[in-house]
Amino acid sequence: MLTRKQHELLLFIHKHLKKQGVSPSFEEMKEAVGLKSKSGIHRLVTGLEERGFLRRLPHRARALEVLKLPENVSQRGKRAKGFSPRVIEGDRKPSEGQSLPGATLAGETDAVQLPLYGRIAAGTPIEALRDQSNFVDVPASILGRGEHYALEVEGDSMKDAGILDGDTVIIRRSDTAETGKIIVALVDNEEVTLKRFRRHGKSIALEPANTSYETRIFPPERVKVQGQLIGLVRNY
Repeated sequence: MLTRKQHELLLFIHKHLKKQGVSPSFEEMKEAVGLKSKSGIHRLVTGLEERGFLRRLPHRARALEVLKLPENVSQRGKRAKGFSPRVIEGDRKPSEGQSLPGATLAGETDAVQLPLYGRIAAGTPIEALRDQSNFVDVPASILGRGEHYALEVEGDSMKDAGILDGDTVIIRRSDTAETGKIIVALVDNEEVTLKRFRRHGKSIALEPANTSYETRIFPPERVKVQGQLIGLVRNY
């Protein structure tokens, strides 16, 4: 799923390419989606690239190719009837004073039922992804102490770590992480991403496991740890 800004930017790039034959500049993209900085556009473009919607053409400045549009958008760039680009369908924030659920037993001790919060590509804090109607059963043996939840993976940015598009990752909630661990990170209180966490001096690096994508460096105040990967479930 795309965030509203990602959705707006993708449609703008698509329409600009159709009309002008060239990619829009970062300045044009910034004005089109109402952002104040080019770094925000760079973050949106990187997110769209990781999710397989955009491709940067090598050895050409400002060259972007739209690989696909959201399913709810026609090739003419129009939204399908009734479509509203929310981060995740049916997303709800917990009411005041209500805590997020941890793991609950699905049977005896062989399986545990975890809340499934949606796709890791969703650009919103984990707390806003809660949907009490979606759960996934996982082996109790992979869980330790603490609170856990599950997320669906979208994109191939972690494929070299064995994490593929469509996988369900099991996350232990935590607001800290050791360097080298794969974490769920919230960037700028807007974008949730699954990346390897590394400290570089006073900065934090979010490192993909795919050489097609770049490592992103942030000051620590821009990154919040939302949890740490402890396992995954894959359907064949």
